[in-house]
Amino acid sequence: MNAVIFDLDGTLIDTAPDIINALNKTLADLNLASIDDATGRSLIGNGARKLVEDGLRESGLAVTNTILNDAYTRFINFYGEATAVLSRLYPGVQDALDTLAQRGFSMGVCTNKPEALSIDVLKSFNLSKYFRAVVGGDTLPEKKPAAEHVLETARRTAPKYSRAILIGDSQTDISAARNAGIPVIAVDYGYRTIPITELGANVVITNMRELPPLLEHFLESA
Repeated sequence: MNAVIFDLDGTLIDTAPDIINALNKTLADLNLASIDDATGRSLIGNGARKLVEDGLRESGLAVTNTILNDAYTRFINFYGEATAVLSRLYPGVQDALDTLAQRGFSMGVCTNKPEALSIDVLKSFNLSKYFRAVVGGDTLPEKKPAAEHVLETARRTAPKYSRAILIGDSQTDISAARNAGIPVIAVDYGYRTIPITELGANVVITNMRELPPLLEHFLESA
């Protein structure tokens, strides 16, 4: 059995608008300057706490643990109130997941977003039914790019898996796959500051509809 592991933010769903909105509400609450969309998107991928920390620094604040803890709590509250208002599925995602489910693939989500918020987002888009496991950035002691985050997701997705593959959009995802010793397919959209072609993915796709035939070939020949 194979385990097909997806990143969430920037891969399945464009969650940036809601994330950035919550971050800017947090900054406004602290009387700090907001950040623009491009800057916000560049900060996504390393977990909510790091996002908040980087957002505070972008606004010119010297960050202490006390300030960060307070800002993080505010951010989680704001984001938890509106996780899927402005977010949108990327093109081809629904079709790809339908096809993979029909073909019997075991799928899981490995994300640095907090687990509860990840589940909320997936439920909002009626995607939970596709995934046997959702492992967030706070589920384990480690998170991506740590190998164990990916490997534990694979075990929870398909306990007796023989092969696993990661689908993601960023350097964090590609590094996590490499650390775990598994192949990675990258999408050419999503959140990053370096062109995807320079990050060393096994394959790059432009639309998730490309995934099912590619995945079958990739895993059969792995």
